[in-house]
Amino acid sequence: MLEQNQYTEDNIRSLDWKEHIRMRPGMYIGKLGDGSSPDDGIYILLKEVMDNCIDEFVMGAGKTIEVTIKDKLVTVRDYGRGIPLGKVVDVVSKMNTGGKYDSKAFKKSVGLNGVGTKAVNALSNYFRVESVRDNQQKAAEFSAGNLTLEEDIQETTKRKGTKVSFVADDTIFKNYKYRNEYIIKMLKNYCYLNRGLTIYYNGEKYVSDYGLKDLLEENISAEDMVYPIIHLEGDDIEVAITHSKSQYSEEYHSFVNGQNTTQGGTHLGAFREAIVKTIKEFYNKPFEASDIRKSIVSAVSVKVEEPVFESQTKTKLGSTDIGPNGPTVRTFVNDFIKTNLDNFLHKNPEVADALLRKILQAERERKELSGIRKLAKERAKKASLHNKKLRDCRVHLTDAKNPRSLESTLFITEGDSASGSITKSRDVNTQAVFSLRGKPLNSYGMTKKIVYENEEFNLLQAALDIEESMEDLRYNNIVIATDADVDGMHIRLLLITFFLQFFPELIKDGHLYILQTPLFRVRNKKETIYCYSEEERVNAIEKLKPKPEITRFKGLGEISPDEFKHFIGQDIRLDPVMLDKATTIETLLEFYMGKNTPDRQEFIINNLKVELDVVEK
Repeated sequence: MLEQNQYTEDNIRSLDWKEHIRMRPGMYIGKLGDGSSPDDGIYILLKEVMDNCIDEFVMGAGKTIEVTIKDKLVTVRDYGRGIPLGKVVDVVSKMNTGGKYDSKAFKKSVGLNGVGTKAVNALSNYFRVESVRDNQQKAAEFSAGNLTLEEDIQETTKRKGTKVSFVADDTIFKNYKYRNEYIIKMLKNYCYLNRGLTIYYNGEKYVSDYGLKDLLEENISAEDMVYPIIHLEGDDIEVAITHSKSQYSEEYHSFVNGQNTTQGGTHLGAFREAIVKTIKEFYNKPFEASDIRKSIVSAVSVKVEEPVFESQTKTKLGSTDIGPNGPTVRTFVNDFIKTNLDNFLHKNPEVADALLRKILQAERERKELSGIRKLAKERAKKASLHNKKLRDCRVHLTDAKNPRSLESTLFITEGDSASGSITKSRDVNTQAVFSLRGKPLNSYGMTKKIVYENEEFNLLQAALDIEESMEDLRYNNIVIATDADVDGMHIRLLLITFFLQFFPELIKDGHLYILQTPLFRVRNKKETIYCYSEEERVNAIEKLKPKPEITRFKGLGEISPDEFKHFIGQDIRLDPVMLDKATTIETLLEFYMGKNTPDRQEFIINNLKVELDVVEK
C-alpha cells in the first residue's frame, strides 16, 4: 500500500510580499525577456514608476518628468507633490499601502494601486526612492526588496517631487539591455496622452501639442494619407482617424487611462463597431464592415473609472462600464463617434468624398478577390486538417487571461532539418513552428491576391489568423529562424517584404524578430560556451584555454535538438525588426526589393564587406 504524504502545519508556508513577487514575477509584470520585445519585464518596471509620475501630472502636480538610463541604472524624477515623508519606506515595500485606494485622489489612475513600485523594488538588486516635500527630504535604499539604508529626514533646497532609481535584477532578467526605440515610443505615448507634459529622456525633450493627432503623424506619412487626420475630442475620449493609400490591413492604437492596451478590449471593439455604423448611416449605404475599415490607421483613448483589465500588465480592457453610474463603454464610444464623426463629415465634404472613394475601391478589390479567397479558404481548410507546415502550441496571444499568452511564439523556419530541430526542442505550450519549403515569393508590388494564390502565404496568414483583424493575432512573437548564410538572409528579406507589404502593423507593433543562433561552439571537458560573434569566440577560447575544441555551425539543421533547447529557451537571443520613421515602407521596399537600380548597385559596392572564416591552427 502506498504511504500517503503527511499534510500538516509544516506544509503551509506564507511568503512575504517580496518573496512572492520574486517567485512569481509573471503575475505582476507579464513575461521576463531580455529587452528585445516592447512588452518585456524591464520596460514594465519603467512603466510602473512612470505611471506614478503621470498620476501626479493628471492631479495637476508637476509638468516635467526626467528619465535617464545609463548602463542599467534607470532614474525617474518627477516634480509632483512627493511621497509623504513618513510613508516613503511603506509605499514601496508594504502591500496594501498607497494613495490610490482613495478614489477621489486618483479617480482615473493608471498605476497598480501601489503594487507597481513594490514590484519594481522586489525585482531590482538596487532600488532607491527619494521624496522632497516642504523643503525636507527623505530617502531609502533596498536590494531585492530588503531595506539596506534609511536616511533621516533632512532639510533641503531641492524642488519637491519624487526620484526613483533602480537596477533590474540580472538573476531574474537574464542578459537584458534597454532598447532606445521602445523607451522613446513609450515616453512619446505618455506625451500624446497628456498634453502639457514634458518628458526629458537622456537630455532629449519630448512634448505633444495635438495629442493623438501627433501620434498618427508619427505612424503614417502625409503622402500616404487618403485624407487629413480627423481629430475628435470629448470628455474622457479622444480619437484620431485616417486611411492609408498603401497599407492593406487595419491599424489601431488604443489606450485606457493612459495605458497602451496593445491587445485592445471593450473600448476598441466599440470603436471599430461605431465607425462602421456611423459611416454606413452617413452615406446611407449597406457597406461591408471590412470595406470601411480596410487600410484604416487610427487611435482611440478613453478614461474609465476603476477599470478592469484582463491581465495584470493591463494590455486588454475587460470593463463593460465607463464608471459605477455611467453608460456602458460600448454606448459611450458609439454615441461620441455617431455625433462627432457624422458632424465632421457633414462639415468637411472633401474628406467625405475621399473616404467614399477609398471604401468603393476596397469594395471593388474585395469582389475581385472573393472567388480566389473562397478557393483559398477551402484549400486552407483541407490543409489544416493535415497541415504539416504548422506544428501549433497550446497557449496563444488571444488567451489574454493565461499568464503565458505574451510568450506565445511562432518560429518560421526553412526546410525540414531546421524545423525538425526546433520542433523537438521547443516548449509545446508556447512555441509553434511553421516550416517553409524553399524560398518564398518576392511579393513586392503585388496585390493582396497573391496572399491567397500562393499556398505558403495563405497558410501563413491562416496560421497567424490576421486576415480579418490584428486583434485575432495568435502569437505575440513571430520569429524568422533561418540559417546565417546568404540563402537564409535572402529568405529573411523575402519574409520581411511580405509582412511590410501586407501586414506592416505586425512590425510597427513589435511582433517580428530574427532569431540569433550561435556561429561557434567552444568547449573543453568541463564547460561549453556558445558564441554568436567573432569577439565572443575569441573570449571563449581565452577562457577555456589551452586547447578547447571549436565547432563552426553552418546551419540550424546541424545543431542537435538537445543543444537547440539553449537557443530558444531562457537564453533566447532575438533581434527585433523595426521601422525607421524617416523612411516610408514604399521607399524601403522599392530600394531593396524593386528592380535593380544604379542607387542600389552603388549602395552594395560602398557597403560590401568580405568576411573570411578563421580556422584555428
